[in-house]
Amino acid sequence: MNPERFVITDKVWTQISPVLSGKSTDCGVTAKNTRLFLEAVLWRVRTGSPWRDLPSGFGNWNSIFIRFRRWARRGVFDRIFESLSAEADFEYVMVDGTIVSVHQKASGAKGGLKIRP
Repeated sequence: MNPERFVITDKVWTQISPVLSGKSTDCGVTAKNTRLFLEAVLWRVRTGSPWRDLPSGFGNWNSIFIRFRRWARRGVFDRIFESLSAEADFEYVMVDGTIVSVHQKASGAKGGLKIRP
């Protein structure tokens, strides 16, 4: 694992940490490393790999998957999104031909739409 390649910056971590489950102030067991867990989830989303292919540096893939399911059911990821969406960062916004495609006739090609009675 190379922590220099992690996605969650200190600024983002300070924004989302109050809404996360597993803090020392919460009832029950305190999570070992919530930031590493979130990095594992983001790695999986970025690569599109199955949970079983999660690198061992993140921990046991099954434990991470179970925790991910628990958080999803409790709405933790919704709270993370809400806390981050208040301050939009458009650093990674891209639109290209792989996302948006237009039919050739929609761009004003000869012929176009002809309405007939």
